[in-house]
Amino acid sequence: MRTLLLKNATLLVTMNDQRHRIADGALFVRDNDAGRAVIEAVGTTAELSHYTADQVIDATGMIVLPGLVNTHHHLCQTLTRAVPAAQDAVLFNWLKTLYPIWAGFTGEAIYVSALTGLAELMLSGCTTTSDHLYIFPNDACLDDEIRAAQEIGVRFHATRGSMSLGESKGGLPPDRVVEDEAFILKDTQRVIETYHDAQPYAMLRIAVAPCSPFSVTEDLMRESARLARAYGVQLHTHLAETLDEEDFCLARSGKRPVGYAESLDWLGDDVWFAHGVHINPAEIRELTHSHTGVAHCPSSNMRLASGIAPVRAYLDAGVPVGLGVDGSASNDSSHLLAEARLAMLLQRVLPPSTSPPMGGTKGGGNPAALSAEEALWIATRGGADVLGRDDIGQLAPGKAADFIGLRLDTLGYAGGAVHDPLAATVFCHPQVTNLSVINGRVVIQDGHLLTVEVPAIVERHNTIARQLVQGR
Repeated sequence: MRTLLLKNATLLVTMNDQRHRIADGALFVRDNDAGRAVIEAVGTTAELSHYTADQVIDATGMIVLPGLVNTHHHLCQTLTRAVPAAQDAVLFNWLKTLYPIWAGFTGEAIYVSALTGLAELMLSGCTTTSDHLYIFPNDACLDDEIRAAQEIGVRFHATRGSMSLGESKGGLPPDRVVEDEAFILKDTQRVIETYHDAQPYAMLRIAVAPCSPFSVTEDLMRESARLARAYGVQLHTHLAETLDEEDFCLARSGKRPVGYAESLDWLGDDVWFAHGVHINPAEIRELTHSHTGVAHCPSSNMRLASGIAPVRAYLDAGVPVGLGVDGSASNDSSHLLAEARLAMLLQRVLPPSTSPPMGGTKGGGNPAALSAEEALWIATRGGADVLGRDDIGQLAPGKAADFIGLRLDTLGYAGGAVHDPLAATVFCHPQVTNLSVINGRVVIQDGHLLTVEVPAIVERHNTIARQLVQGR
């Protein structure tokens, strides 16, 4: 059985229940009978000195963390970053600008854009990611990005998204980019039966993900929930992202977004929502009671002027919260460590009415609203909880062998790392991951991604992006 030993880490941050931090840290990994790499021991280098391994990693000068978990993304949108007409738009106008471009997606475009976004995520410290693909024009299908994820070596939660409510029926998307609901459900069933792995340490899982209140019908929401629960898979959608969405829900159903979701049986520990910006205290209690998760996407919410999600209130109430980079055309990057930094900073500028004072400034925000450790907790343990997993997100015996290493002797961490290495990874400018191990396999070494040829991917990606936007 394959074994791996990491030793001499300047600091190993476990993110276990006790939040242990281990100076001169080490961990030992062994493949199990199913070929899944599992952490067997964690401790100091001296405590693990009796272990021998097939592969030894010297982590001298590094902080070692659990791999980060991304709970919301649209990988295909890497192809439409910084499109001029969509640079200064709110969500609905932004979508209306980009829908016609996305109508040109092909299977190759989905595959190449997924490789691009996944490479960027992995280099930012992400080892597990979900993706919400909800538009399937031409020959595009979810299989295209699943193939990319398997080739690049990331732990992947692919969600079969959908849009069925076109403009002619009162929805936001053009009719030409929506699908028939019977076909959506049939294809979703196909994807689950073909790919979903419910076993511990799974590298690939499937979720069911109708896009949003303004792009699918209530019937599709109900039937999607029934289908997902029949197969024991999770449910995902956008919710409470903007006030425009709130107005749409009120006008169409007479309910606010959370009430709309509840009426369709879309609350529960198998559900997570993207954004959750415009939520009131009573709705937070509903999410807490049902253990419904939220993917917090600070960059996207800032980029589209959607608002600031009440993450501090979520955490205090016990709502599961993970981080999401969201679509790379509303961010416009896939850097998860940068997202953790923004999550921490953004909570500190919330007004007192939404961020209860804990030594905050008069008339301003609260500099203690979210700590660096809490931001990393959301990016690891929080994300694992949101995705319904107890086998990732921490470095502890019995957990998946997913971990990253960041060099502390870099220019960006100079000064900060000598005072508090953990805080430096969040307070200082986000760095490129020096080491990444996923399922016990080294996928990034010395800051270089080993599983794909990045320059070739970028060249092909840019060609497709030009053709899409220019209509050729």
